[in-house]
Amino acid sequence: MSKIVLVTGASSGIGKAIATFLSAKGYIVYGTSRNPKNEKEFSFELIALDVLKLDTINTAVNYILEKEGRLDVLVNNAGMGITGPVEETPTDEMRAVFNTNLFGAIDVMKAALPQMRKQNAGTIINVTSIAGYMGLPFRGLYSATKAALEIVTEAARIEVKNFGIEIVNVAPGDFATNIAAGRYHTPVFENSAYKEDYQTNLDLMDAHVGGGMNPLEMAKIVYKITNTKRPKIHYKVGGFMEKFSIVLKRILPDKVYEKLLMKHYKL
Repeated sequence: MSKIVLVTGASSGIGKAIATFLSAKGYIVYGTSRNPKNEKEFSFELIALDVLKLDTINTAVNYILEKEGRLDVLVNNAGMGITGPVEETPTDEMRAVFNTNLFGAIDVMKAALPQMRKQNAGTIINVTSIAGYMGLPFRGLYSATKAALEIVTEAARIEVKNFGIEIVNVAPGDFATNIAAGRYHTPVFENSAYKEDYQTNLDLMDAHVGGGMNPLEMAKIVYKITNTKRPKIHYKVGGFMEKFSIVLKRILPDKVYEKLLMKHYKL
C-alpha cells in the first residue's frame, strides 16, 4: 500500500525536491504552498496551507484524510530565513520567524498527530538546520528557531512513542535553493556599527547557498527515513566541514570554538 505523505513548503527548493522524489517512488504525495499555482509543473498534488493560519492547516489535513483515509508521513519543511545583527533586527520580525519555523511546525504536527495516533503508526520529519547547532553571527535568530525545533522534537518523540509514531529531525546544511530570496534581511544601515561585518557575511551566506548541495540529497535521506523501522533522532545532511563543525563544538572549549567561527566568518 502506497504511503500517504504531506510535505509542507513544497512549491520550491528542498520541499519540492522531497515531494517530487517520493512521488517518483510511488508514494501518494500532497505538497503545500501558501498560494498554489502552476499545478501542472508538479508530479504531486499541491494544496493550500499557510503554517501561520490554523484553519488552512486543518483544512489541508482534513482534505487528505477525506481522500485517503490515513496519513503516514508528515515532512515539516515550510520555513523562512532571517539575517541581521541581534541589536538591529526588529523584534516583530524575530517573532515572525519563530511563528513560522517553530510554532508553525508545531501546529502542523498537532493537526497530524490525532490521525497517526488512531492508526497507531506514522512518521513526522522536522526539517531543521545545521545552523541550529550553533549561534551563527548575523543568523542568530534563524539558528535559534531551528535549535528550538530540534529540542521540541526530542520531547515530542518521547511523548508519542507509545502510539507507534516516530518523530525525527533532519538538519540540512547549505543547499542550492532560493531560500535567500524569501529571507528577511535586516537592512545594512549606513550608520550601523555592524555595517562592514554584516555586509561581508551577507555576501558569504549567498555564496554558500549558491554553491550548496543538490536538494535531491535531502530527498534521499527523507525516503530512507520513511523506510526505516526505528529511525535515528537526528540526521545531518551537508558537507564534511558542516557536519564536522558540530563535532568540534562538542569537543572544543567554548572560546576556542568561538574563535574558529569568527575566523570563518571574517570577524
